[in-house]
Amino acid sequence: MSLASASLDLPAMGDYARDWALVDVETSGLVARRDRVLSVAVVTIGPDGEQTGEFSTLLDPGCDPGPVEVHGLTVERLQGAPTFDQVAGRIGAMLQDRVLVAHNAQFDYDFLAYEFARARMWLPVSQRLCTLALNRQVDPPTDDMKLGTLAAHYGVPQQRAHDALDDTRVLAGILRASLREAARLDLPLPLVSCPPRAESQFTPKPPKTPCAYRNPGRMAPGGPLLQGMKIAITGETAHARAELVGRAVAAGLNMMTSVSRHTSVLVTNESASRSAKARRAAAEGVPVIDEHTFLRLLADVRAGTVHEATTTSAAIAPVKEPVSEPTMATARAPEPESTPAPVPEVPVLPPPSRGATVPAPHPPGDSTGTLAKPLVSRRVLVLGGTHADAAAARTRVVELGGSAAVNLSASVTDVILLAGGENDHRMSRITALELPLHDADWLISPTATDPAAAAAVRPKEPHVMPRGGVIDLPIPYVRPSPEWYVTASWAPQADCEIDVVAFILDDDEQVTFDEDFIFYGAPESPAGTVRLLTGGPAEQTIALDLASLPPATRKVVVAAAIDGPATFGTVGAIQISAAPGNSGSPLTRATLDAATTERTMLLAEIYRRGPAWRLRAVGQGYDHGLDALARGYGVDIAD
Repeated sequence: MSLASASLDLPAMGDYARDWALVDVETSGLVARRDRVLSVAVVTIGPDGEQTGEFSTLLDPGCDPGPVEVHGLTVERLQGAPTFDQVAGRIGAMLQDRVLVAHNAQFDYDFLAYEFARARMWLPVSQRLCTLALNRQVDPPTDDMKLGTLAAHYGVPQQRAHDALDDTRVLAGILRASLREAARLDLPLPLVSCPPRAESQFTPKPPKTPCAYRNPGRMAPGGPLLQGMKIAITGETAHARAELVGRAVAAGLNMMTSVSRHTSVLVTNESASRSAKARRAAAEGVPVIDEHTFLRLLADVRAGTVHEATTTSAAIAPVKEPVSEPTMATARAPEPESTPAPVPEVPVLPPPSRGATVPAPHPPGDSTGTLAKPLVSRRVLVLGGTHADAAAARTRVVELGGSAAVNLSASVTDVILLAGGENDHRMSRITALELPLHDADWLISPTATDPAAAAAVRPKEPHVMPRGGVIDLPIPYVRPSPEWYVTASWAPQADCEIDVVAFILDDDEQVTFDEDFIFYGAPESPAGTVRLLTGGPAEQTIALDLASLPPATRKVVVAAAIDGPATFGTVGAIQISAAPGNSGSPLTRATLDAATTERTMLLAEIYRRGPAWRLRAVGQGYDHGLDALARGYGVDIAD
């Protein structure tokens, strides 16, 4: 298929009409800092939808080509191909002053950025657009968001999957259809700014070895050191700090860079030290010893308790599909593994304000649940009202079996108008789409959905979780197991930015290293097992390789923080979804509301329960900022 003779018929207005550079790379592996590009294709398209250029080439990576069964690029096929630095200039010229477009754009962008860095050149890209993120906003009725699935949905012919040039041509057809849908829904494009790469910032440090022993608690006065104790050092030391840390790690101690309530002992030669660590130790009652005592105790560190490794394959029967029918855990008191770290007391979500029109919950229906869950397969967008009223309406939608939307998309089936909702900027588009409009009284007794009609709209509906809901993450039959992608999305904001972060925690609900705090400045854990991915200004994802997390990791907490004076009361709800793989069908979805004044929110916990992993939708907000939340998990954020 050639696009040279056919216009893409792109919407010729605003953000939808741009100069685009569509890119696809085939690679020797999945880690951009380590693996290499084997082939690359670039197709350029003008604002009028006409193709303006095309280039593709195989590349000699100078290494093993990796999974030949996936891309078909053998050593023999790549022999004699140019190296990346020999074609970097031509590729850079095609990318210059254009928006880079790719399916899972961060993957292609990262690989190109590293290849350009190896060639001692800058990647000339200032913005990128991910067609995965765009289609998550559009939300077409497909089983998943894979390139082939979207091509079939949009009627784009695909000839050779995993061929860079053919994939790029297919991507062009998907971009055309996706932009038309975005224009129909009046959706802002999820463009991501791409500042020049600071290599030291984006390159993870070599993995540190997690401590193999459980924390036995604080050191008793005059007692010995036990393997697994958490040790912090502050101030000047007679011996080199690296030597002290190395000897302690070799003895089985867990050396920390900050102090928390779980610290076993602080080592310092300055009894009157006013360092941040010393002040925290005094506030928490952490024992303090000097360097001489520490060295003496290092000579006789007592045996500790080893972290128990868990195996999932023997304990749970594998499923042949990446996603099976979810297993819900009923609402209950928090389990030991899921108790959050102490942070300032959380205000309870207030009831609707006086005079609110949101009705009280309807009594349960018949034994089959038909009357109690009349909104099954319905996706409901709530507009207007106070935050408390809108939150109560969204909660009621979930109680009735529906899913509460945070943005207008192709999957929205109904719109509820609370006070002032008619003034929402999306109303003109909603009217044009002829979506059913309801007032809050509709939630007293909505009409049930015809199951056959619902199935025709969307083949695979994600399981809808309420706040506090828990679901098991099934183990796929395939090996290696795909990463789980926990994606947070919200309504686009004009006056603030939202940052999604993650904390990798041990048995004490604390990070083992500062590098176990994943955020925009350090978007990848040292071993690459937890990563932050940006799909646009209103979507961020935490990718987790659960099978590769060390036994000491008991939980990963995903949170969101607002940068600036705004609160979640003005932002509104945050939607989270969990899917196996970056383009897999979501297993579950939850819409979370904080109260009104919160600036940080715990979104989800992914935690071990025996041999399995579970996900809990949290939705717990706090008035304090990200720095205070991080301190609760043992991370001190420098100003």
